[in-house]
Amino acid sequence: MTRSAVFAPFELIEGDRKRGIVLLADHAHRELPEEYGDLGLPAAEFERHIAYDIGVEMVTRKLAELLGAPAVMARFSRLLIDPNRGEDDPTLIRQLYDGTIVPANYPMSDQEREKRLDRFYRPYHDVVAALVASVAHDAKRAPLVFSVHSFTPVMQGRPRPWHVGVLWDLDDRVPKPLMEMLADDKALIVGDNEPYDGALHGDTMYRHAIVHGFPHALIEIRQDLIGDVKNADAWAHRLAPIIEAINQGPDIKQVRQYGSRTGPL
Repeated sequence: MTRSAVFAPFELIEGDRKRGIVLLADHAHRELPEEYGDLGLPAAEFERHIAYDIGVEMVTRKLAELLGAPAVMARFSRLLIDPNRGEDDPTLIRQLYDGTIVPANYPMSDQEREKRLDRFYRPYHDVVAALVASVAHDAKRAPLVFSVHSFTPVMQGRPRPWHVGVLWDLDDRVPKPLMEMLADDKALIVGDNEPYDGALHGDTMYRHAIVHGFPHALIEIRQDLIGDVKNADAWAHRLAPIIEAINQGPDIKQVRQYGSRTGPL
């Protein structure tokens, strides 16, 4: 893991904001600030999916390059604090994850929780909010918000058959054509709200897309398919023309309030 005395909680990749596309990667990195050491975990745990979304940094960088679009990536491990959770979510700072106890996360004082929110979680969401607003302004339209994630092939002993999944709530403007175009490749098993449900109150898509009525989708790519540069680049090349095509749709550019399955906005 990279260590630095000055720890930046996010990385902003610049791009053409007039294109109307925003790329996000909540779990792209596994880094920790020096003061947190290794959270009491052996180094091998930071090679696993519990620390970060394997392959996502590579896919997101290549997608940003191919699309000429801006991107924001969180630079801290999800084991420190998970940016893809609401502030009141019980899994915001995990004490146990896929069989691994995180010693430095238990017990967790209110002061330490607030410190992690202020230093890592909120700065990430602040820059995401600023980027989304900037793209909306420069493109003079509702931005297409596209979040890149990956999932482990086996979770809690259960194999996952999907090659890729699309997570969404009620707004199908991006998820529906995305799943249809991915499914054109008959070799792919495409999950609809698999391996997770896209309706999660307070998560990144909820905060930065759903509540604003912006078109969006969260894609989950199986980690064994993007674990090296060659395969990550191949997936970026697969996704880029699909995102381009969706971004040209006439209804994509409109603000539309679809609400959420989690309850009132």
